[in-house]
Amino acid sequence: MHLARYAGILQADAYDGYNQLYLAGRQPGPIREAACWSHGRRPFFAMADIEENVRRKAAGKKEIPLSPIAIEVVRRIDALFEIERSINGKSAEERLQVRQTLSRPLIEDLQVYMREQLAKLSRGHDLAKAFNYILKRWASFTLFLEDGRVCLSNNAAERGLRGMHLAGSPGCSAALIAVDGVRRPCTA
Repeated sequence: MHLARYAGILQADAYDGYNQLYLAGRQPGPIREAACWSHGRRPFFAMADIEENVRRKAAGKKEIPLSPIAIEVVRRIDALFEIERSINGKSAEERLQVRQTLSRPLIEDLQVYMREQLAKLSRGHDLAKAFNYILKRWASFTLFLEDGRVCLSNNAAERGLRGMHLAGSPGCSAALIAVDGVRRPCTA
């Protein structure tokens, strides 16, 4: 496997094939997961896509029911991406400082909001599944608040790795954070 000798941070979607990499006893050491907010946001966006409904209505198609809760979650996550755009290209230290000041309070509020909404939903509800995807990986989703090298999403790495599958499975993607000492631009 490509990651057999790697120890560090891996930014990826929640592909089950990576689970063995995160085990504490792994040699040469465990890999820390940095979750991708674009992947976490995707199911909420599907339930909040106002523009898609405008297109559907214009085409004479039935509109998709939108969720006010999903719209709010997307709005909050988009605020994080806006902060990231403002610090793109800055040093890891500068990004971390801005994240501590601006992003951390938004993240803390988002977690409270998600837990409050989750408590009102049945386990099988699509929103509950989307909330649990993020909340069960909260430490991985918030690693960007502790390490300025970590991006909010792995979109830039995915674009750079098109055609190469680290786990050997179509559709899976990942970004190694500074594995080769080269910092790639973090884009939202």
